[in-house]
Amino acid sequence: MSDFSLPEEFPDGLPDGLPDSARDGLPRGAHDGLPGSAHDALPLAAREAARRHCASLEDAVGRFRRDHLDVIARWGSRLAVVLQGGGRLLAAGNGGSAAQAQHLTAELVGRYRRERPAYSAISLHAETSSLTAIGNDYGFDQVYARQVAAHGRPGDVLLMLSTSGRSGNLIAAAATARSAGLRVWALTGPAPNPLAEAAHEALCVDAASTATVQETHLVAVHVLCECFDTAVETGPHWRTSGASGSFAPAAARRRMS
Repeated sequence: MSDFSLPEEFPDGLPDGLPDSARDGLPRGAHDGLPGSAHDALPLAAREAARRHCASLEDAVGRFRRDHLDVIARWGSRLAVVLQGGGRLLAAGNGGSAAQAQHLTAELVGRYRRERPAYSAISLHAETSSLTAIGNDYGFDQVYARQVAAHGRPGDVLLMLSTSGRSGNLIAAAATARSAGLRVWALTGPAPNPLAEAAHEALCVDAASTATVQETHLVAVHVLCECFDTAVETGPHWRTSGASGSFAPAAARRRMS
C-alpha cells in the first residue's frame, strides 16, 4: 500500500494540463488518481515506443537474413576448421559489445545447444588484471592489441564487435592480428567504418539505433554458433578435409608453447 496522497489542492486528481515531467516522478500508484484520458495515455505512449523499437529490430534482422547469412555460414565453417585443428578464437568489444564477445566465447568453451567438445575461445576484456595493467602502461588503445600479440597464433581468428566501428583499441588489435597472421572478422554498425576496413571481412548491420545494432549482433552471434555446431557435426575432420596452410600452424605452435 502506497503512503502517497495527492496534495489538498487536487482532491479529484491531477489536472489534465500537468506536464509529463511532473507526472513521471510520482510514486507507484499515484497515477491511479489521474483522469481517465491521461491515465490511458501513459501506457499508450510506452507501447508505441516499444512498437517502434520492435519494428526497427524486425527490419534490421530481416536485412541480416537477406544480406548476411552467407557470411555467417562461411565464418561458422571456417571457425570449425580452425578450432578443431587446435586453433583459437579471440573476441573483443567495448561495453555491451564486450558482453556479447564474452557470450560468444562462453558458447564455444561450454556449449551452444548440443553436447560437443570444448574449444579454445578467449574474450579479451575478461582478463581484468592484464586489461588494466596494459591500459595503465601502454594506453587504452593497446589493451586488446597487446593481448592479441600474446595469445594469437597464425591461423587463429580475431572477432571484434563494435556498434560504431570506430573504437581505437579494436582497430589497433586488428592491425596487430593481421601482422601476426590471424584472420580478422568484424561485426559493426553501418558501413563504411574504420574497423570494417581494418578487418579481412566485416558484417555491417544497417540500423540507425545503437540498441538495434547490438540486438542484431546477438542474433549474429547465435547464428554463428548454430553454423559452427552444424559444421562440426557434419563437416569432414580438419585432418582429412584438405585444409592446410594457415590452419595448421596454430595447432602446431600452440602445442610447442
